[in-house]
Formats: sequence, C-alpha cells, structure tokens
Amino acid sequence: MPQIQGHCDERFAGVREAFERNFTERGELGAAVTVLVDGTPVADLWGGWADAAGTRRWERDTLVNVWSTGKGPMALCAHLLADRGLLDLDAPVAAYWPEFAAAGKGSVLVRHLLSHRAGLAGLREPHTLAELYDWELTCARLAATEPWWEPGTRSGYHALSYGFLVGEVVRRISGLMPGEFLRREITGPLGIDFTFGLPEKDTDRVAELVRAKPLSDEGGEHFARLRPVAIASLANPATGVAVANTPRWRSAEIPAANGHGTARAVASLYGIVAGRGSLAGRRVLSERAAERVREGQGSCRDLVLGPGFAHDTEIGLGLWLSGPNRSYGPNPAAVGHDGAGGSCGLADPEAGVALGYVMNRMGTGITDDPRKRALVEAVYAALRRPGGRPRNPAR
Repeated sequence: MPQIQGHCDERFAGVREAFERNFTERGELGAAVTVLVDGTPVADLWGGWADAAGTRRWERDTLVNVWSTGKGPMALCAHLLADRGLLDLDAPVAAYWPEFAAAGKGSVLVRHLLSHRAGLAGLREPHTLAELYDWELTCARLAATEPWWEPGTRSGYHALSYGFLVGEVVRRISGLMPGEFLRREITGPLGIDFTFGLPEKDTDRVAELVRAKPLSDEGGEHFARLRPVAIASLANPATGVAVANTPRWRSAEIPAANGHGTARAVASLYGIVAGRGSLAGRRVLSERAAERVREGQGSCRDLVLGPGFAHDTEIGLGLWLSGPNRSYGPNPAAVGHDGAGGSCGLADPEAGVALGYVMNRMGTGITDDPRKRALVEAVYAALRRPGGRPRNPAR
C-alpha cells in the first residue's frame, strides 16, 4: 500500500477509502483525485509512483497526460468567446474559417464541432504522427475533407480531430493558439496547473504513462471489426503510451488528447461548469454560457464508440451528459469527460460538485474505468448522508 498524501474532509472519508482501494484492488500505480464542493476542496489526495520502475513518488504537483479529459478545457475556450459575443455557436464554421466550406461543409455549424456531430471524426487519407504535430497542415487537411456522415444528424466521437477543429476556430477569432488562449484567459488568471503544449520547464514533473494490460483476444477482434470511420477517428495516426511519453508529443498542441495537468487542475476547470460559470468566487463565464455547455444535442448510438456501448449516449456542447448510464453520477444532467485509460473530469451544478481524477497506469477502456467509477460513487454516497450537502435546486 503506497502512502496516500493530501487531505480529505471526514464526511468524504469514503473517497479516501475508494482511492486507497484503487491501489490495493484495482492495480493503480500513481494517481491523484480532487473533489470540489461549491469550489472548496473536500478531498485532495495523491499517492503511488510517477514512473513504472517505482523510483519517483507521485507528488502534489505531478503532471500527467490526461488524454481526452482535456476536451473539456478546449470547449471552455470556445464558450468564453461565445460569451463575449465573438463566436456564434449557430453560425457556420466557414464564417470564421472560410476554407472549411470545402467538400460540402458550408452548412456545418460551430455547435456541430462542439458536439462531435461535424462528420469529421478523422481524416480519410493516412496522416502520420509527424504531420499531426503540424497544426496548419492538420487543419488544412480537415478543412478539405468530405464528412463521413451528414453533419448534425448523429454524433461520432472526434478523438483527435476535435481539438484541431474547435481550436482552429478559437485561433481564427483570437489570433492565439489554443494553449496560449487557455493560459491567458483561464488557467493563468486562476492559477490552474494545466496546459496544451507542455513547457520544457515542467518536464521533470510529468508522470510516465504505463501500458494497460494487453487486450483480450475478444477485445482485439472487436477493434478489428470497427468501421472505417472509427479507425480514422481512433487510429489515424495511431497514438498510445510510447508516443505520449516522448518530448515531441508533450510539447505539441493536440488539445483533444495531450493536455497535461494535475487532478486539482482538472477539478478546477470542470468546476467552472459546476459553479455555473464561477470558480471560488471568481466569474469566468456567465451563468447562461456555463449552462449551455451541457445543452444536449440528441441521444443516439455514437457512430464511432457505439459498437463498444450497450446504450445510447448524449453529448452536450463540449461535454458528455451523465444520462441513464450514470457515467458522472446519479444526476442525468451532470456532465464530464473521460480520458483514454481512466482519467476524468466531472461537473454537477445541481450538487455543486466537481471532480478531477488523473493516473498513469492506463486502463483498457475509453470510458468508465472502474477506478473512476469507484471514486464517483464514493462522492455521491457522501453527499447522500445526513448533513452531507445542502443543495440549491436545479435551475
């Protein structure tokens, strides 16, 4: 049992117990979890090892690649521009990015980008890692690509393309790359330790990602059966632990997949939504803009991830709704985003709760890792106890 550090309010002792059991029962190597209630930390825990060899302890300020959990902060950048009247979510993407109108995409709306409904889950032509690191080339190819399905009709997870699509709109309006925009407008002023494009000065704080257990034969067969659009989204180009541990990946801007941060940072960013636009008394978005993040765009079987789910899902304007599967707790209107391998950010405005969970031993799934599930369930178990949390009614 590794030493668990940090603090946890007595009424949330179950979160600490679940975190400890992740190490003793669920194969955790190094990890951290932060839970905010009304912007105040009620649990802020970390422990284990930052490397596979067990030579570096996970510290309070250890950073780690959180994969798609970073899509939430990317969406916040777009909503901040919309809140300022600089971006219309119902306008065609081509109004801000003219080249995007190619191949019949002139009617694709900004909200389609945010909700994975643009039909651009991946590129049709082979795209190498070296090309992925080239922002302008990747965006130019996406702009020229014909949609895989009729935009606006269904969601299909935009695993890598999401950050380029939303990020390029942010860049066209602000003149800043997404990482710089996030730093200037959100993380810098609020002191949040999260980046797209890791600065060299922070490389000694980064945890080493460790491979998941090999997929079973059944899992391999499932991947082989994926349709071309799913392959384009999830494996063009192929990424993974070996790639994510390289300096080139860490320093690049791939906002859909290579955000680096602490659990505290993830909880704070999702806490902006949980706080209806405010974090610890500081307003970032108007209440209306914060609420719009979780505006559902229609439930369906996702065209990319659907074969792996036994149920329909629904994406809002940047985050997934908890829905009947209770992915982000019992409130169906709570929202969040999982990262490949297990990390998670969660926002529940009705409960005033935000959660950030990060780790370095990858799980085998894309969503609902058992370690994350255990932590989320422990949070809501604490809230259900007498005196656990008085709460304002849903709005």
